[in-house]
Amino acid sequence: MSRRATDQVGGFSEDAGHVVLPCTPMSLEQLKDFLLRMQQDGTLKQQVLSAATADDVAQIALKLGYEFSGDELLRASGQRFDRVTVRKNDLPGEYN
Repeated sequence: MSRRATDQVGGFSEDAGHVVLPCTPMSLEQLKDFLLRMQQDGTLKQQVLSAATADDVAQIALKLGYEFSGDELLRASGQRFDRVTVRKNDLPGEYN
């Protein structure tokens, strides 16, 4: 299986392959459906890629009728679904 270059910003990257995500059955289906929609909707993808936190991504999804938590999304970090790999981005905090 070959891999292609990926975008990796704001928590998601595109990739090849798929794995079962560690969520409750209902939220797993919601997350899968959301990721499929994100793959097909460029505007939604940009919103997700620019989100600062997993909770922000969950709020974007909730506005579209998908229910999963930021914590569930974080637990899916490192897992792949179709061409999307969920990745937790550790950004350094601000220093004053």
